[in-house]
Amino acid sequence: MRLSIRDSPEQVGLYVGDYLAKRINEFKPSAEKPLFVLGLPTGSSPLPTYQRLVELVQRGDLSFKNVVTFNMDEYVGLPRDHPESYHTFMYTNFFSKIDIQPNNTHILDGEAEDLLHECAEYERKIKSVGGIDIFMGGMGEDGHLAFNEPGSSLVSRTRIKTLAYDTILANARFFNNDLSAVPRMALTVGIATLMDAREVILVVTGQKKAMALAQCIENGINHFWTASALHSHPWSLLVCDEDATLELRVKTVRYFKSIEKVQDEVEAKYGGAAVRKTRVNGVH
Repeated sequence: MRLSIRDSPEQVGLYVGDYLAKRINEFKPSAEKPLFVLGLPTGSSPLPTYQRLVELVQRGDLSFKNVVTFNMDEYVGLPRDHPESYHTFMYTNFFSKIDIQPNNTHILDGEAEDLLHECAEYERKIKSVGGIDIFMGGMGEDGHLAFNEPGSSLVSRTRIKTLAYDTILANARFFNNDLSAVPRMALTVGIATLMDAREVILVVTGQKKAMALAQCIENGINHFWTASALHSHPWSLLVCDEDATLELRVKTVRYFKSIEKVQDEVEAKYGGAAVRKTRVNGVH
């Protein structure tokens, strides 16, 4: 697992946005693989990244015409046109501002008549396009990844998930601080679904995420901090701001900062090729 520490959430957004743009621009569509497959999150942490990607598209430096997306999760029972649905979030903050084909965007349907079938079909769709090239995610204050709450199986697949009370409390701010208005269940990709991606990038910003980041970086793999599963991924990257490092040991921060330049050189020389080779060699 690689950790990159930037000065601010805005700098995190610039770094991750440029990283994703580089990967998309390096992609060469072919008959065998016509589309670059990108996994996406919602929430406040990825907003600076989305803003950077929109800027690059509007400048003509990036296109999403050959990109297909799969979002991490969606609330159960919330209409897709509800102001706090993840369908609305993605359209308002990202999809409406870039040149992606509408039929190339995929978000779980929390209003599906058969939720189990919806989850199985989502997994099938991901496989049908050759798997996720990069899954970008955020991390909850309790270390959850997507809606894989503390205690979730690290081999889980897309499924129905009951939300932890801490998550409901954290999300109440989006529902006028009315706890009764926050959905109690969601559909979410599983940890194994995320781990199948060729690359995983986690965006972590703010002091409230500091304890979770420390647990995930310094204390090994633990299903009560589900983001820690990325330790076993061959090409995972956590990008955080300074505030998110406040619970890390000083020597941990110094270590990752000391190797940043070398890591960037390795990434610049081998990044995309190394990821492709990892997949071909069957690491997953």
